[in-house]
Amino acid sequence: MREIDGEAGGGQILRSALTLSALTGDPVTIENVRGSRPNPGLKPQHLAGVEAMEAVCDATVRGASEGSERLVFEPAKPRPGHYDVSVGTAGSITLVFETLLPLATALDGHLSVTVTGGTDVKWSPSMAYYQHVKLPLLRRFGLVAAVEEDRPGFYPRGGGEATLHLAPSSLDPIRLTERGDLRGVRVYSTESSDLSNADVAARQASGAVPDVVSTTGDGQDSEETDDGVPLRERVVRTADSPSTGTAVCVRLDYENTVAGFDALGEPGKPAERVGAEAATAATDFHAADAAVDAFLADQLVLPLALAGGRVRIPAVTEHVQTNCQVMAAFDREVSVEQDEGGAILSG
Repeated sequence: MREIDGEAGGGQILRSALTLSALTGDPVTIENVRGSRPNPGLKPQHLAGVEAMEAVCDATVRGASEGSERLVFEPAKPRPGHYDVSVGTAGSITLVFETLLPLATALDGHLSVTVTGGTDVKWSPSMAYYQHVKLPLLRRFGLVAAVEEDRPGFYPRGGGEATLHLAPSSLDPIRLTERGDLRGVRVYSTESSDLSNADVAARQASGAVPDVVSTTGDGQDSEETDDGVPLRERVVRTADSPSTGTAVCVRLDYENTVAGFDALGEPGKPAERVGAEAATAATDFHAADAAVDAFLADQLVLPLALAGGRVRIPAVTEHVQTNCQVMAAFDREVSVEQDEGGAILSG
């Protein structure tokens, strides 16, 4: 039985511990779940992840109730098939997917999990980020995974739905220390249908074009010039959703990697400003030397523990540190080496 203290962090400790337990077959006890948070214990979003892992791994689980600060998880081998999970709130669908994603390395058949909840909510990767940044990058290293979104879901009602598809995979070492030249920019902007008359998604997309884009054209076929790179794709989407909401994601395409930056609409915040938040984050990232963005940095700790490799990240965040500690609890080492350009994660 592995024992994890969740006092030092949030839901990421829980997700990583469940995933490693499923992959190693070692049962795990997680104490002080989300102990450092103002409202500790399991929330609906975390329970949905536990429920999904319980079903896929035919696991024995104790303590899976809202507010519980102690969870015991005893898994069997991950099983192919189709499973349905409901968060029941606007809790993040993509964070449920985070728990399941590495199981592809242990499967002997196709696995699909449909989750209802929030597709684009605070403190989690947006659906566009997941579909257009994280998964494409991991597919380069052998992960066979895709996400289909049926409908978006925003705070407070959620009601979004998406399905994660996984196939048996073998991860190659993740080597991303040099990002290479910037090749282009892509923008993905979504609005709920009740905002279409105000062209919110289109205005967001216009505001999300970072300074690195060429001023000579903004279409898909714009030419690269001395003062910038082309905007290779601009996707503006309107979709039915139970809640009013918007989301925008900017992707930077480098020679060796991709990086993503997203922002969510809020009541009273102009759409152009929402887009500008994502654009500014992209511009700031490009001015530094990291190969992946700060959000992907902590999400790559577990893949590095499984497959090895070296990744240059912007900074050593609390999420990176706590995730490395979870790896160590399962005898998997991911080290952090800081230098002038930021830091290197090594697995």
